[in-house]
Amino acid sequence: MSELLLVRHGETEWSRSGRHTGLTDLPLTEVGEGQATALRPLLAERTVSLVLASPLGRAVRTAELAGLTDVRTDPDLREWDYGGYEGVTTAEIQRTRPDWYLWDDGVVPGPAEHPGETLDEVGARADRVLARIAPRLRSADGGDVVLVAHGHFLRVLTARRLGLPPAAGALFRLDTATVSRIGTEHGRPALVAWNTPSAEPSGRGASDAIPDGAPESASEGSSGRVGTGARAASAR
Repeated sequence: MSELLLVRHGETEWSRSGRHTGLTDLPLTEVGEGQATALRPLLAERTVSLVLASPLGRAVRTAELAGLTDVRTDPDLREWDYGGYEGVTTAEIQRTRPDWYLWDDGVVPGPAEHPGETLDEVGARADRVLARIAPRLRSADGGDVVLVAHGHFLRVLTARRLGLPPAAGALFRLDTATVSRIGTEHGRPALVAWNTPSAEPSGRGASDAIPDGAPESASEGSSGRVGTGARAASAR
């Protein structure tokens, strides 16, 4: 059975500084481009039958630099629309909402170009993606499916693939420029590897970047990771 490979894009200026980056189309930083290029060894050994990417430039560029070909964009792979919290850090939000937590409290409405999404709406997009790729994943002789997208969205999609509610995405920390694998065990979806970083050539590994496309906290503690390449990430 094919595996599902999840690739989070490389670093951007906003991911580095902890600003919520939903639909704002920021480019990769120089570090981010190096991170994305360094993903090549993690992906080159795989037989890939389908590559889908978010239409946002940071995801498309990551796919290109990682050596993926025949990339198709899918609008359902875009990041969570953070509405009025677009470009805002968690620390700034918590000045007026001290106990705010994205996975519990969601976002506030924004302007017309990014009005915001509920967690259930993000989960519905993830379900649509999973439904479209299901035939490829069931194929006995096909290759892997690769999705190149964003931190929070891929965490929600992981929860849904594992049969969990969208809010369970909170359990899956995901750093920039990492590869994660979901396979099967006894015919059921199971994590094979999670948050596997590239060997970034500048010496700055993926775990040094602020986690979570838009992290819930710039000072979150580190958490354990499961699977190949697992190692604790430093708190930022």
